[in-house]
Amino acid sequence: MSTTLLESDLPGLTLRHRGKVRDVFDLPRERLPADAPPGDYLLMVATDRLSAFDVVLPDPIPGKGEMLCQISNFWFARTAHLLPNHLTGIDVASVLPQGVDAALYAKRAVVTKKLKPVPVEAIARGYLIGSGWKDYQRTGKVSGIELPQGLRQAEQLPEPIFTPSTKAAVGDHDENIDFDTMVRTIGAELAEKVRDATLRIYQFAAEYAAQRGILLADTKFEFGTDADGRLYVMDEMLTPDSSRYWPAEQYEVGTSPPSYDKQFVRDYLETLDWNKTAPGPKLPAEVIARTRAKYAEALQKLAGIGID
Repeated sequence: MSTTLLESDLPGLTLRHRGKVRDVFDLPRERLPADAPPGDYLLMVATDRLSAFDVVLPDPIPGKGEMLCQISNFWFARTAHLLPNHLTGIDVASVLPQGVDAALYAKRAVVTKKLKPVPVEAIARGYLIGSGWKDYQRTGKVSGIELPQGLRQAEQLPEPIFTPSTKAAVGDHDENIDFDTMVRTIGAELAEKVRDATLRIYQFAAEYAAQRGILLADTKFEFGTDADGRLYVMDEMLTPDSSRYWPAEQYEVGTSPPSYDKQFVRDYLETLDWNKTAPGPKLPAEVIARTRAKYAEALQKLAGIGID
Protein backbone atom coordinates (compact mmCIF):
# COMPACT_ATOMS: atom_id res chain seq x y z
CA MET A 1 0.00 0.00 0.00
CA SER A 2 1.16 3.52 -0.69
CA THR A 3 1.80 5.89 2.22
CA THR A 4 0.91 9.56 2.69
CA LEU A 5 3.43 12.10 3.96
CA LEU A 6 2.88 15.86 3.95
CA GLU A 7 6.01 16.77 5.90
CA SER A 8 8.85 14.52 7.02
CA ASP A 9 9.83 14.35 10.69
CA LEU A 10 13.22 12.78 11.39
CA PRO A 11 14.38 13.56 14.95
CA GLY A 12 18.13 13.91 15.25
CA LEU A 13 18.70 14.74 11.59
CA THR A 14 19.35 18.34 10.58
CA LEU A 15 16.87 19.67 8.02
CA ARG A 16 18.90 21.38 5.33
CA HIS A 17 16.10 22.41 3.01
CA ARG A 18 12.33 22.08 2.72
CA GLY A 19 11.32 22.69 -0.88
CA LYS A 20 8.02 22.59 -2.68
CA VAL A 21 8.04 18.79 -2.63
CA ARG A 22 11.35 17.55 -1.21
CA ASP A 23 12.75 17.63 2.31
CA VAL A 24 16.54 17.33 2.46
CA PHE A 25 18.45 16.29 5.58
CA ASP A 26 22.16 16.17 6.39
CA LEU A 27 23.38 12.64 7.15
CA PRO A 28 26.14 12.57 9.79
CA ARG A 29 28.98 10.15 9.20
CA GLU A 30 28.01 7.92 12.12
CA ARG A 31 24.72 7.03 10.41
CA LEU A 32 26.44 5.76 7.28
CA PRO A 33 27.79 2.28 6.60
CA ALA A 34 31.42 1.88 7.60
CA ASP A 35 32.40 1.25 3.98
CA ALA A 36 30.76 4.42 2.61
CA PRO A 37 33.29 6.39 0.51
CA PRO A 38 34.60 9.69 1.91
CA GLY A 39 32.43 12.74 1.38
CA ASP A 40 29.22 14.31 2.64
CA TYR A 41 25.80 12.70 2.25
CA LEU A 42 22.16 13.75 2.26
CA LEU A 43 18.82 12.03 2.83
CA MET A 44 16.34 13.31 0.26
CA VAL A 45 12.63 12.71 0.91
CA ALA A 46 9.90 13.16 -1.71
CA THR A 47 6.78 14.17 0.21
CA ASP A 48 3.22 14.18 -1.12
CA ARG A 49 3.07 17.98 -1.19
CA LEU A 50 1.86 19.48 -4.44
CA SER A 51 2.63 22.94 -5.78
CA ALA A 52 0.77 24.78 -8.50
CA PHE A 53 1.66 28.19 -9.87
CA ASP A 54 4.68 28.04 -7.52
CA VAL A 55 2.42 27.82 -4.44
CA VAL A 56 2.45 24.75 -2.17
CA LEU A 57 -1.15 23.62 -1.68
CA PRO A 58 -2.53 22.47 1.69
CA ASP A 59 -3.69 19.02 0.52
CA PRO A 60 -1.28 16.16 -0.25
CA ILE A 61 -1.68 13.76 -3.17
CA PRO A 62 -1.45 10.36 -1.39
CA GLY A 63 1.54 8.33 -2.57
CA LYS A 64 2.72 11.01 -5.00
CA GLY A 65 6.18 11.24 -3.42
CA GLU A 66 6.64 7.48 -3.72
CA MET A 67 5.66 7.58 -7.39
CA LEU A 68 7.96 10.53 -8.14
CA CYS A 69 10.88 8.89 -6.35
CA GLN A 70 10.38 5.61 -8.22
CA ILE A 71 10.19 7.37 -11.60
CA SER A 72 13.34 9.34 -10.78
CA ASN A 73 15.20 6.23 -9.68
CA PHE A 74 14.13 4.45 -12.85
CA TRP A 75 15.53 7.25 -15.02
CA PHE A 76 18.69 7.67 -12.95
CA ALA A 77 19.45 4.00 -13.61
CA ARG A 78 18.53 4.25 -17.31
CA THR A 79 20.74 7.28 -17.96
CA ALA A 80 23.76 6.49 -15.78
CA HIS A 81 25.76 5.73 -18.95
CA LEU A 82 25.12 9.30 -20.15
CA LEU A 83 25.97 11.15 -16.93
CA PRO A 84 26.60 10.10 -13.32
CA ASN A 85 23.91 10.91 -10.76
CA HIS A 86 23.77 11.65 -7.06
CA LEU A 87 22.46 8.25 -5.90
CA THR A 88 24.68 6.17 -3.61
CA GLY A 89 22.72 2.92 -3.32
CA ILE A 90 22.88 3.10 0.50
CA ASP A 91 19.78 1.54 2.07
CA VAL A 92 17.43 4.21 3.42
CA ALA A 93 16.25 2.10 6.36
CA SER A 94 19.84 1.82 7.60
CA VAL A 95 20.21 5.58 8.11
CA LEU A 96 16.80 6.47 9.60
CA PRO A 97 16.60 7.56 13.26
CA GLN A 98 15.47 4.93 15.73
CA GLY A 99 11.71 4.73 16.10
CA VAL A 100 10.92 6.13 12.64
CA ASP A 101 8.58 3.99 10.54
CA ALA A 102 10.87 2.76 7.77
CA ALA A 103 7.90 1.80 5.57
CA LEU A 104 6.92 5.46 5.36
CA TYR A 105 10.24 6.34 3.74
CA ALA A 106 11.17 3.14 1.87
CA LYS A 107 9.87 4.18 -1.57
CA ARG A 108 10.10 7.95 -1.24
CA ALA A 109 13.62 8.59 0.07
CA VAL A 110 17.17 8.16 -1.22
CA VAL A 111 20.64 8.60 0.21
CA THR A 112 22.63 10.88 -2.08
CA LYS A 113 26.00 12.48 -2.49
CA LYS A 114 26.10 16.06 -1.24
CA LEU A 115 26.93 18.18 -4.28
CA LYS A 116 27.31 21.88 -5.04
CA PRO A 117 24.13 22.81 -6.95
CA VAL A 118 24.46 24.54 -10.30
CA PRO A 119 22.35 27.69 -9.69
CA VAL A 120 20.43 27.45 -12.97
CA GLU A 121 17.41 25.40 -14.06
CA ALA A 122 18.40 23.33 -17.10
CA ILE A 123 15.44 22.93 -19.45
CA ALA A 124 15.20 21.01 -22.72
CA ARG A 125 12.26 21.67 -25.04
CA GLY A 126 11.24 19.48 -27.94
CA TYR A 127 7.82 21.10 -28.43
CA LEU A 128 6.56 24.67 -28.28
CA ILE A 129 4.38 24.90 -25.17
CA GLY A 130 4.13 26.64 -21.80
CA SER A 131 6.33 29.67 -21.16
CA GLY A 132 8.27 28.86 -24.34
CA TRP A 133 5.10 29.26 -26.40
CA LYS A 134 4.33 32.56 -24.67
CA ASP A 135 7.87 33.85 -25.33
CA TYR A 136 7.68 32.77 -28.97
CA GLN A 137 4.35 34.52 -29.50
CA ARG A 138 5.81 37.72 -28.12
CA THR A 139 9.30 37.70 -29.64
CA GLY A 140 9.67 34.82 -32.11
CA LYS A 141 12.37 33.46 -29.78
CA VAL A 142 12.69 31.21 -26.75
CA SER A 143 15.51 32.05 -24.33
CA GLY A 144 17.15 34.09 -27.09
CA ILE A 145 16.97 31.25 -29.63
CA GLU A 146 15.45 32.36 -32.94
CA LEU A 147 12.80 29.91 -34.14
CA PRO A 148 11.11 29.55 -37.55
CA GLN A 149 8.11 31.76 -38.18
CA GLY A 150 4.57 30.38 -38.15
CA LEU A 151 5.00 27.66 -35.52
CA ARG A 152 1.81 26.70 -33.71
CA GLN A 153 1.12 25.83 -30.09
CA ALA A 154 2.48 22.39 -29.12
CA GLU A 155 4.27 22.00 -32.46
CA GLN A 156 7.40 19.88 -32.46
CA LEU A 157 10.53 21.98 -32.86
CA PRO A 158 12.96 21.31 -35.75
CA GLU A 159 15.37 20.05 -33.06
CA PRO A 160 15.34 20.13 -29.25
CA ILE A 161 16.57 23.38 -27.70
CA PHE A 162 18.21 24.23 -24.38
CA THR A 163 16.42 27.04 -22.54
CA PRO A 164 17.83 27.75 -19.07
CA SER A 165 16.00 29.70 -16.40
CA THR A 166 16.71 31.25 -13.04
CA LYS A 167 16.26 29.03 -9.99
CA ALA A 168 13.62 30.74 -7.85
CA ALA A 169 13.05 30.34 -4.13
CA VAL A 170 9.81 28.77 -2.89
CA GLY A 171 6.95 31.14 -3.74
CA ASP A 172 8.86 32.99 -6.46
CA HIS A 173 8.72 32.38 -10.19
CA ASP A 174 11.53 31.09 -12.42
CA GLU A 175 12.44 33.35 -15.34
CA ASN A 176 13.75 32.19 -18.72
CA ILE A 177 17.26 33.44 -19.52
CA ASP A 178 19.46 33.13 -22.60
CA PHE A 179 22.63 31.08 -22.79
CA ASP A 180 24.90 34.12 -22.57
CA THR A 181 23.32 35.07 -19.25
CA MET A 182 23.91 31.52 -18.02
CA VAL A 183 27.57 31.76 -19.07
CA ARG A 184 27.95 34.97 -17.09
CA THR A 185 26.35 33.24 -14.09
CA ILE A 186 28.31 29.97 -13.94
CA GLY A 187 31.10 30.23 -16.54
CA ALA A 188 31.38 29.04 -20.12
CA GLU A 189 32.85 25.58 -19.50
CA LEU A 190 30.24 24.51 -16.96
CA ALA A 191 27.41 26.09 -18.98
CA GLU A 192 28.40 24.08 -22.06
CA LYS A 193 28.63 20.85 -20.05
CA VAL A 194 25.16 21.43 -18.59
CA ARG A 195 23.66 22.27 -21.98
CA ASP A 196 25.19 19.22 -23.65
CA ALA A 197 24.12 16.87 -20.84
CA THR A 198 20.59 18.30 -20.81
CA LEU A 199 20.04 17.78 -24.53
CA ARG A 200 21.71 14.35 -24.54
CA ILE A 201 19.54 13.03 -21.71
CA TYR A 202 16.39 14.63 -23.13
CA GLN A 203 16.93 13.00 -26.52
CA PHE A 204 17.48 9.59 -24.93
CA ALA A 205 14.41 9.89 -22.69
CA ALA A 206 12.19 11.24 -25.47
CA GLU A 207 13.03 8.29 -27.70
CA TYR A 208 12.36 5.82 -24.87
CA ALA A 209 9.04 7.45 -23.94
CA ALA A 210 7.89 7.55 -27.57
CA GLN A 211 8.21 3.77 -27.74
CA ARG A 212 5.65 3.64 -24.92
CA GLY A 213 3.17 5.98 -26.54
CA ILE A 214 4.24 9.07 -24.61
CA LEU A 215 5.66 12.34 -25.95
CA LEU A 216 8.19 14.14 -23.74
CA ALA A 217 7.45 17.77 -24.61
CA ASP A 218 9.98 19.32 -22.25
CA THR A 219 11.81 18.62 -19.03
CA LYS A 220 13.84 20.36 -16.34
CA PHE A 221 17.02 18.99 -14.80
CA GLU A 222 19.01 19.91 -11.70
CA PHE A 223 22.77 19.51 -11.80
CA GLY A 224 25.53 19.63 -9.21
CA THR A 225 29.31 19.29 -9.03
CA ASP A 226 31.54 17.43 -6.61
CA ALA A 227 34.78 18.65 -5.02
CA ASP A 228 36.66 17.74 -8.22
CA GLY A 229 34.26 19.69 -10.43
CA ARG A 230 32.66 16.57 -11.92
CA LEU A 231 29.10 17.13 -13.13
CA TYR A 232 26.19 15.06 -11.81
CA VAL A 233 22.45 15.10 -12.46
CA MET A 234 20.56 15.24 -9.16
CA ASP A 235 17.35 16.01 -7.24
CA GLU A 236 14.51 14.57 -9.36
CA MET A 237 14.67 13.39 -12.93
CA LEU A 238 12.10 13.15 -15.73
CA THR A 239 9.12 13.02 -13.38
CA PRO A 240 5.66 14.35 -14.22
CA ASP A 241 6.48 17.26 -11.86
CA SER A 242 9.61 18.27 -13.76
CA SER A 243 8.48 17.26 -17.24
CA ARG A 244 5.59 17.64 -19.65
CA TYR A 245 4.48 14.18 -20.78
CA TRP A 246 1.67 13.88 -23.35
CA PRO A 247 -0.25 10.77 -24.44
CA ALA A 248 0.77 10.41 -28.09
CA GLU A 249 -2.73 9.38 -29.19
CA GLN A 250 -4.19 12.65 -27.87
CA TYR A 251 -1.51 14.93 -29.30
CA GLU A 252 -2.77 17.59 -31.68
CA VAL A 253 -0.88 20.64 -32.92
CA GLY A 254 -2.60 23.93 -32.14
CA THR A 255 -3.95 22.80 -28.78
CA SER A 256 -2.49 22.27 -25.30
CA PRO A 257 -2.48 18.46 -25.04
CA PRO A 258 -3.47 16.75 -21.76
CA SER A 259 -0.48 15.79 -19.65
CA TYR A 260 0.53 13.17 -17.08
CA ASP A 261 0.85 15.62 -14.23
CA LYS A 262 -1.10 18.05 -12.07
CA GLN A 263 -3.14 19.48 -14.96
CA PHE A 264 -6.39 18.55 -13.20
CA VAL A 265 -5.25 20.71 -10.29
CA ARG A 266 -4.26 23.65 -12.50
CA ASP A 267 -7.55 23.45 -14.40
CA TYR A 268 -9.53 23.43 -11.15
CA LEU A 269 -7.56 26.35 -9.70
CA GLU A 270 -8.18 28.39 -12.84
CA THR A 271 -11.92 28.25 -12.08
CA LEU A 272 -11.41 29.88 -8.67
CA ASP A 273 -11.17 33.51 -7.65
CA TRP A 274 -7.62 33.02 -6.39
CA ASN A 275 -4.69 35.35 -7.01
CA LYS A 276 -2.13 32.53 -7.21
CA THR A 277 -0.30 33.57 -4.08
CA ALA A 278 -0.01 31.70 -0.77
CA PRO A 279 -1.95 30.32 0.95
CA GLY A 280 -3.35 28.04 -1.70
CA PRO A 281 -6.93 26.75 -1.68
CA LYS A 282 -7.97 23.26 -0.60
CA LEU A 283 -8.65 20.68 -3.30
CA PRO A 284 -11.82 18.60 -3.79
CA ALA A 285 -11.45 14.84 -3.28
CA GLU A 286 -12.19 14.17 -6.95
CA VAL A 287 -9.35 16.43 -8.14
CA ILE A 288 -6.94 14.71 -5.72
CA ALA A 289 -8.02 11.24 -6.89
CA ARG A 290 -7.76 12.07 -10.61
CA THR A 291 -4.36 13.67 -10.13
CA ARG A 292 -3.08 10.64 -8.23
CA ALA A 293 -4.34 8.37 -11.01
CA LYS A 294 -2.38 10.37 -13.60
CA TYR A 295 0.87 9.99 -11.66
CA ALA A 296 0.19 6.27 -11.29
CA GLU A 297 -0.46 5.93 -15.02
CA ALA A 298 2.84 7.64 -15.84
CA LEU A 299 4.73 5.35 -13.44
CA GLN A 300 3.14 2.28 -15.02
CA LYS A 301 3.65 3.33 -18.64
CA LEU A 302 7.22 4.61 -18.27
CA ALA A 303 8.73 2.32 -15.65
CA GLY A 304 6.34 -0.65 -15.68
CA ILE A 305 5.69 -0.19 -11.96
CA GLY A 306 2.13 -0.54 -10.66
CA ILE A 307 0.78 0.78 -7.37
CA ASP A 308 -1.86 -0.56 -5.00
